[in-house]
Amino acid sequence: MSVSERVRAVVEPVVSAQGLELFDLEHAGGVLRVTVDRPGGVDLDTVTATTRAVSRALDDLDPIAGRYTLEVTSPGLERPLRTPAHFRWAVGQRVSLKTGPGFDGPRRLTGELAAATDEDITVVLDEPAGARRTLALADIERARTVFEWGPGPKPGSPSRGSKHPKPSKSPKTGEVNAP
Repeated sequence: MSVSERVRAVVEPVVSAQGLELFDLEHAGGVLRVTVDRPGGVDLDTVTATTRAVSRALDDLDPIAGRYTLEVTSPGLERPLRTPAHFRWAVGQRVSLKTGPGFDGPRRLTGELAAATDEDITVVLDEPAGARRTLALADIERARTVFEWGPGPKPGSPSRGSKHPKPSKSPKTGEVNAP
């Protein structure tokens, strides 16, 4: 059993007991990154409680030789896509991809993820608009979902966080007039 499999065997039940899904597990460069999620997202209290529970389980069962830093996090708004399961989850969403060196085609692609299998994905590209491109997962260096922000405030309207209109100055006296 590999280190990754041993760590997953320890971490997954602990995360499930917290009412969470193990979104990703990455052990690289002395860092063990445990990414958790649930419908509606996770808050800081949930991440803190999960960090403590995972840390205790890892200390008790010690599946990793040597020193490492534990990070428990949420996947965030723009989720990294690393596994076939991640890509299947993201079907229908906007994605940004970077292909590996030597890929026959552009290095950066964006569009809607139309399909995903264990071996490849199909993206409906932004440029050229509507073109479909199928890529092998092995050709993808990095991928993530793309969060689309809503429209900004209309010109001349108060900003979203503004509760009170700004006071104005009188053109004749320069005095401040509160609304």
